Amino acid sequence: MPTGSSAIVQKLWNYCTVLRDDGLSYGDYVEQLTFLLFLKMADEQMKPPYSRPRLIPSSLDWSSLERLDGDDLESHNRHILTELGKQPGMLGVIFRKAQNKIQDPAKLKRLITDLIAKEQWMTLEVDVKGDAYEGLLEKNAADVKGGAGQYFTPRALIKAIVDVVRPAPGEAVNDPACGTGGFLLAAYDYESHHYELDKTQKQTLRHKALSGTALVAGVARLCVMNLFLHGIGGEDSPIRDGIDALAQAPSTYYEVVLTNPPFGKKSSITVVSEEGEETKEALTYYRDDFWATTSNKQLNLTSCST
Repeated sequence: MPTGSSAIVQKLWNYCTVLRDDGLSYGDYVEQLTFLLFLKMADEQMKPPYSRPRLIPSSLDWSSLERLDGDDLESHNRHILTELGKQPGMLGVIFRKAQNKIQDPAKLKRLITDLIAKEQWMTLEVDVKGDAYEGLLEKNAADVKGGAGQYFTPRALIKAIVDVVRPAPGEAVNDPACGTGGFLLAAYDYESHHYELDKTQKQTLRHKALSGTALVAGVARLCVMNLFLHGIGGEDSPIRDGIDALAQAPSTYYEVVLTNPPFGKKSSITVVSEEGEETKEALTYYRDDFWATTSNKQLNLTSCST
């Protein structure tokens, strides 16, 4: 029988098969779990022994959602997602453009009460809850055609690259195409296990040293939640979303860049005419530090990162 993180992953993943019958994709399921997990842990953080200040308004918190049923539950969940998406910092990154995709209130209620509510997520060790979420991300990448190529680099490859680069305490580490945060987590683990860090160094590593950008808001939210479950970050998100790392010269430079360039070959932008018609146009980057003027994202990101 599986135990620890594997048991939690299996429990959550089994329910995904139920929701798939309603047309919910694996990626949608992980995203919906992200919203609910964050609300649940924010609620737990306000209670002893943590007793932290309220992060989410009471009208939008876990308790306000948990006590509802039926259409009221589905309606309030949509309201929560919309309103929290307007917030600054980490809240905004996680909930920006969020939508409720579980249309059956009964199944949403079961997900809340039978799966999320029954775990005290903050009492789980960081590696258990973090590894559980990583397990869901890995299953999603394995089961969705093209998922791994889009934003999931094999963790064995990430570890090998980080072992070669050997990030050190005090170095700022950035991933300009961070996906779900694999390189940032690996850098965190490497420094935590290879150096005797004092209290200040531990705080710096946890809250300041790691950062990244993601072009797609949905991927950015998975990354922020992944880092959060591993105890990394705070109220201010270490991940910026909706940003093309190649579109302009960087405003900040880093000692260490760890990344796997995106597999997509072309970038494009949406152009809206005065009549409101949308068309796609190839986006070509003009930068002095690029090898060539091209819309090939792999070539440009590689040249920018080396």
